Amino acid sequence: MKKLVLLLVSATVFAACSTSDNTNNAAFVTLLGNDTLAVEEFTITDSSITTQVILRSPETQISTYIMEFDEFGGIEQMVQTDHAASVGFSDEGATARSITKIGDSLRIDVMAENGEVNSYAAPYEPGTLPFIDMVHWPFEVAFQNAAEAGQDSINQPFLSGNRISNFVIAAIEGDSMTIRHPFRGVMGVNVTSGGGIQNLDASLTTRKLKVKRVDDLDMQALANRFARNPVGELSGAVSAEFQFRDTNFRVDFGSPQKRGRDLFGNIVPWGERWRTGANRATHFYTSNDLMFGDLEVPAGEYTLFTIPKQDGGTLIINKQTGQNGQSYDQSRDLGRVPMEISTKEEITEAFTIRVEETEEGGQLNLIWGETVFSSDFTVQ
Repeated sequence: MKKLVLLLVSATVFAACSTSDNTNNAAFVTLLGNDTLAVEEFTITDSSITTQVILRSPETQISTYIMEFDEFGGIEQMVQTDHAASVGFSDEGATARSITKIGDSLRIDVMAENGEVNSYAAPYEPGTLPFIDMVHWPFEVAFQNAAEAGQDSINQPFLSGNRISNFVIAAIEGDSMTIRHPFRGVMGVNVTSGGGIQNLDASLTTRKLKVKRVDDLDMQALANRFARNPVGELSGAVSAEFQFRDTNFRVDFGSPQKRGRDLFGNIVPWGERWRTGANRATHFYTSNDLMFGDLEVPAGEYTLFTIPKQDGGTLIINKQTGQNGQSYDQSRDLGRVPMEISTKEEITEAFTIRVEETEEGGQLNLIWGETVFSSDFTVQ
């Protein structure tokens, strides 16, 4: 409890300082398709940034962040305060996490549900910023630091848990820049001359988010609105089982939502390998041997990938299992078979995989939006 008191005092003192510098107030709205995933409003000065954040996935989380910059524009100290969703920013909240720079290390204190404070250390690199999934005020700081550095590209260290990962920020031309997540992909960003983010497009990454800058938001009103209206899991895990012809089938996949977006040819590009779902690789199990065209598929478990094309594309059956959907080893392919493409009138909001019985055997169907990809098989 003593640690918690110290953290609360630290946050109070910290909030009282950093008021004499030049200030910049702005806000971000983060969209996933037609759903508002997060909103955040910040005040940034030469020495600190104070941010209010409402994150709606999987549950609504309402937080205040106060971070003081060190001489490299990174973390000197940061305090995260979480607020009860029922009252929003009108209560004092409770300290959930603090990060403090001590020498060449960062001390992270996290409040557990039982009231204990768990502490651990991480290495410090000059300019390290916190990485907060689906929250973008740390990117605002990163791009302002990059603009001040005036280089074609820089490595920006971000702290996630107790690990440091380098994101590459690169200037393209004019107001266009990019930031590369270590494993999710590249985001395109339009910035002001001072590095302020105007728009961020992550549609080429696994997150598919879009962020736009606005002048201000009524954060308390939005907290009241979103408190009991979370977005939920972005791509919930689905496990479906099917039985016919004395054969058991099971598919396990992440199920992203359409959310008003154009799907194939847009967020799922034509002619490129797709993870065929989200998060963990899509897994397929059969209790009996199958034949997909000329490809024999012995009984067992596999992972599925696809290359969607406007005329159908390709189903990839891979022998590796247990991996993330971003991990693909072509040398472990069992084989590839063609898919057929069709359309339907009704819209399927959540990506769905079904195994259905046919006169000749069965059919594997991948369904999303108005599009269905299918591959036929026989049971041996």
